[in-house]
Amino acid sequence: MTQLVECVPNFSEGRDENIITAIAESIRRVRGVKLLSVEPDKDYNRCVVTFVGEPDGVKEAAFQSTKTAAKMINMRTHKGEHPRMGATDVVPFIPISGVSMQECATFANEYGQRVAGELGIPIFLYEEAARIPERRNLANVRKGEYEGLAEKLKDPHWKPDYGDPVFNERSGATITGARVFLIAYNVNLKTNSKEIAHTIALTIRESGRTTRDAAGNSVKIPGTLKSVKAMGVLLERANIAQVSINLTNFAVTPPHVAFEEVKKHALQLGTEVTGSEVVGLIPKDALRMAGSFYLGASADEATLIQTAIDRLGLSQLDPFEPAKKIIEYMI
Repeated sequence: MTQLVECVPNFSEGRDENIITAIAESIRRVRGVKLLSVEPDKDYNRCVVTFVGEPDGVKEAAFQSTKTAAKMINMRTHKGEHPRMGATDVVPFIPISGVSMQECATFANEYGQRVAGELGIPIFLYEEAARIPERRNLANVRKGEYEGLAEKLKDPHWKPDYGDPVFNERSGATITGARVFLIAYNVNLKTNSKEIAHTIALTIRESGRTTRDAAGNSVKIPGTLKSVKAMGVLLERANIAQVSINLTNFAVTPPHVAFEEVKKHALQLGTEVTGSEVVGLIPKDALRMAGSFYLGASADEATLIQTAIDRLGLSQLDPFEPAKKIIEYMI
């Protein structure tokens, strides 16, 4: 079986087409790698890139794109809606076929060691590559973001996994690791209130929220959905708020379940859901599950997928083209 690895680096640039094109070209030039998608977002000021290939090619493409980002992105002036720690913010390696999760964790280590050694960028390991339990969760590693990184690096507890604990003012730090396939999924609201979106995010995300009881004691309220991370954002180009969601295991919580949960809580807060979008690629099974849920019956694949697109409103902001958005159709 051919060894096939997916890599989905997130870069802190979603507005400058020259930078985005240069990053994409640095990946295209690597033999044995197929660039599947490049999705910039001006409001998030972030670009999500997806490519696949055999391990050596994927590691090389990840390094070359990080090198390009280090040259062209200046974190001193970066502003955007999405949390970020560096120019190349996060670089996950995902097993597709003939490769184990542990091997992908090894690839992340090899990539991280090279980036730290050759580019002078501090590296943190997360998810299945994490050496410290607290660093498994991406949000924990990214806490404080770029603006808090200089102070964070002074704390011995946050010594980088690779590289010296020295603040790289231009490039920040990069987080890398191995994980299962993640669906980046945003649900659109009929309001521009970021506060409403964030309230819904706190309600549904697995980590929930922290509040205080009548005695002033801290109380943790778990979220309603498992394997879900979420936050509220304002999408300025459409003047709408979004519940920005990461579905970390779509077999546990698929997109349609998250969509219906957001819809329920939106109504309780006096607004409604108007549609949604997938950032990057999505597995075919996730859409088949949604199609079956809404049809309430079995049907052919094309019908199930089109039903999912229609009922989830996946084309509200930009046309959802299955040939360009479903990973099985792209490989």
